[in-house]
Formats: sequence, C-alpha cells, structure tokens
Amino acid sequence: MQATIELQSVSRRYGAVMAVNDVSVTIEPGEFFSMLGPSGSGKTTCLRLIAGFEHPSSGKVMLSGQDMTSTAPYDRDVNTVFQDYALFPHLTVLQNVEYGLRMRGIAPAERSSRAREALGQVALSGFDARKPAQLSGGQRQRVALARALVNRPKVLLLDEPLGALDLRLREQMQIELKKLHQQLGITFVYVTHDQGEAMSMSDRVAVFAQGKIEQIATPRMLYQQPASAFVADFVGGANVLRGDLARVCGNSTDIAAIRPELVQIAAGDVGQMSVQTVSICGVLVAIQFHGAVSHYEVEVMGQMLKAVVAQEDNAARVGQQVTLSWPRQHMIALDR
Repeated sequence: MQATIELQSVSRRYGAVMAVNDVSVTIEPGEFFSMLGPSGSGKTTCLRLIAGFEHPSSGKVMLSGQDMTSTAPYDRDVNTVFQDYALFPHLTVLQNVEYGLRMRGIAPAERSSRAREALGQVALSGFDARKPAQLSGGQRQRVALARALVNRPKVLLLDEPLGALDLRLREQMQIELKKLHQQLGITFVYVTHDQGEAMSMSDRVAVFAQGKIEQIATPRMLYQQPASAFVADFVGGANVLRGDLARVCGNSTDIAAIRPELVQIAAGDVGQMSVQTVSICGVLVAIQFHGAVSHYEVEVMGQMLKAVVAQEDNAARVGQQVTLSWPRQHMIALDR
C-alpha cells in the first residue's frame, strides 16, 4: 500500500537556525500519526512542510506517491486545523464551514448540503445560524474541524488544536477526535507538546527534539522501550539515572531509566540490594499531593529521582533519609 505522506531527508533552515534537520518519515493511509515534542523541536515546521505553507531547504515532500515539494497549499489534498480556530466572527457557523467551498466556486445548493453533512460529523447539526461568539470553546473547535472536513481531504493536519481548551474539555475532545478519525478513515497528522494527548489517540508517535526525530513507535513501545534518555523523560517522565548512579544501581551502561510509578519509598535506610531489587538511599526533598497519588522527589547522589505512589507514606518527612526501591527487571538500559 502506498504511503499517504513521505518526508524524504527533509531539512528547513532559517538563516543559521536548522529548524528541521534531515527528517525522514512515512505515514500510512488512515493512520493517526502524532508529532510530539517541546516548543522549537521542529514538529510544527514539519506539519507546515506537509501543508505547503513552508518549503524545505532540502529533501522531498511526497503525498500519495507524488512529489509535492514545491506545490502550493491549495493544490494539495490536505486541510489544516489550527489552535486559534481562525473562524470569521461575522459569519454564521454554516457560512464559516461553507467558506472554502464558496472560494472554489461550488454551487450554493451543494456547498450547503456538504457543510451540513460536515457539521453532522462533528455533532453540531442545528447550530447553522449561530455566530462563533455564541459557541463554547469546544464547539468552536468542532466548527474548525467541520470546515476542514467539508473539502473531503485525504489528510487532516491538526496543529495543537486543543491547546486553548481547559483540561476537562481537552480530554473530552481527545475522545471525540479519536472517534471521528475512526468514522472517517482518513489520515490524521497531529502536532502536540502534550504527551498525554499523543499517547491516548495515536497509532504511532514521532518524538522530536532539536529538529530531529528521536524515535518513531507506537505509544506502548515508546513507553516501554524508549530509544534515548530524552524520550524516556519526555514520554512519561521517567527517572533517568546517569554515570555513577546508574552503575551503583547495577546497570551495565552509563545511562538507565526507571518509571516513577514503579519506585517504592520508605522512611529510613531499610533496603538492601538483591538480585531482584534495586534499593538506594537518598534525602526526601519534596512531596506533592495529586489526589489519587502523591509525587515524591528524592535527591540521590546529586540527582533527583521521583516516586509516584498511590498511598502517601506518613512516616516519610521532607529533609529525612528515605529508601527508594524498584524491581531490577524494569530498569531500561539506554545508550544515549
């Protein structure tokens, strides 16, 4: 099956800054593919290269097997949903969704029919006559989705579309976006800095750092087998043990990782190393209560380690010595 999107050794330079550095990626038809990374990592620039808003300094952008590197955005079978929605405040919901069809010269009857169909896809039937100011943030986001879908693109590009929403609404929209993707069966390319969004919705995730891709894998594989210290930390906030600490804990390399939810904490020096268990002492620096769990930060050999536990240990006090322990089998050896 031919790839829907293929970036072939793509780079984008702005003066002395290399925003995207020799990135190659293949995205399959119907895939929900996320580009995840911190600000300035190159993920949004890659999305803009796919959309045609930017052109690469080198490399090729292929869409459905055709070289579209220099093709204008309006000649690509893709549509983009932005974080700020970009709705026209003076137009009704229906008119906003129809806008792209009107610019393409589609007859009024057909564009009205298609716009209403698109609104139905995003559960906004009956909202035709409202103005954007009369809608909630989530509803405005769905109008922006409908406006992109009305052109029936092969690829929907989403540039941090939930960034302006509050946490609860963002979580609700994640569920709705995943359902919409399953219903439509088209390719979604989703840009986000929120690892929770990427992990919960995606078939595969590309983790970006400093203009390059650190790893491309399924969410489960990223979590269980990170390829680098950056991925281990950025995806799930793993404890990254370096140098002497990694070796003291019995790792064969100078870098290792352990997930904080696998770390147990106890007051005092109560643990001993064993074949099955790593135990190490440190000083408790902070406790953060998060409702169902508590987060402990412990300084060990000059490095900060985290433990996330379901029940708060009342015997452990900030400033006191504690013992951290975890199953040796769950340590992740890293080479970078």
